[in-house]
Amino acid sequence: MITEDIVASYNDFYTDSDVEWRMLGAKSKAKNLIEVCQGIQPKKVLEVGAGDGSILHYLNEWNFGEELYALEIADSGVELIKNRKLNKLKEVNRFDGYSIPYADNSFDLVILAHVLEHVEHERVLLRELKRVAKYLVIEVPLDYRFGVDRRMKHFLDYGHINMYTPTLIRFLLQSEGFVIEADKTSLTPIDTIKFCEFKVKKTPKTLLNVLRIELEHRIKKSLGYILGKNKREQFGNAYTVLSKKSNQNLEIF
Repeated sequence: MITEDIVASYNDFYTDSDVEWRMLGAKSKAKNLIEVCQGIQPKKVLEVGAGDGSILHYLNEWNFGEELYALEIADSGVELIKNRKLNKLKEVNRFDGYSIPYADNSFDLVILAHVLEHVEHERVLLRELKRVAKYLVIEVPLDYRFGVDRRMKHFLDYGHINMYTPTLIRFLLQSEGFVIEADKTSLTPIDTIKFCEFKVKKTPKTLLNVLRIELEHRIKKSLGYILGKNKREQFGNAYTVLSKKSNQNLEIF
């Protein structure tokens, strides 16, 4: 169980002031999730740590799954999800951070998008997700870069207490008895970068700044295409991976 002070810090996290920003980010996350899940056709889908329901909005709109369910720690998030009145959404429940109030194998797919980096006991949560669904799709931000030590406060301010690379996520999943089915490394969409730079950070929207953002994005994308998967994982901003639980349980000593 997560402590009450942490729960309290999340309760009023979601407000109506950041809707445009959250929806912009959720759109690319939902696209990534759907892309890696092309090989399966889940009917019952649970999102754990669903936030304000932004990703669920797009899954509902794009007809992904037949029934959608949500778990969320923040009271403000639970209310916003309910207020969306999504036609595929069957149930929204408060989440204690680790215990999922559903029976074994209740879902075809569990979604965990930009949540694991906030979780203190990640293996405990993964085992609970594995209990309730056959497939698990995770997306995490790729925060690690050389010299990241100097930005520790920046990440902690966002509540990121874990830091991953694609290799670390794959190792974590496989060591917990999951089998990797599909994955994708992605760059932050250029529209999202511009929104963050000019509306969130209030950077002056000059022609030079716009060209700088577009050129940097194009260079990273081109190098990833030319040099292959390792380079894409080096430059990437997010990693999305679909896995399924294997029949073999691994023991962690």
